[in-house]
Amino acid sequence: MMSTWIWRRLPGNVWIKSLIVAIAFAALVAVLFEWVFPWLEPYLPLQDQTVQGG
Repeated sequence: MMSTWIWRRLPGNVWIKSLIVAIAFAALVAVLFEWVFPWLEPYLPLQDQTVQGG
């Protein structure tokens, strides 16, 4: 798998590898929320109301 390939190539012991993965994951989430999701939002129908009031 790709994750095992990446894990084997990270430097350090298990704790250092875990720290690197956590930082990389946090950076990915930050990039998604800061740039990708705001850019994508106008193209998604998230504000369309489908429930009719009665």
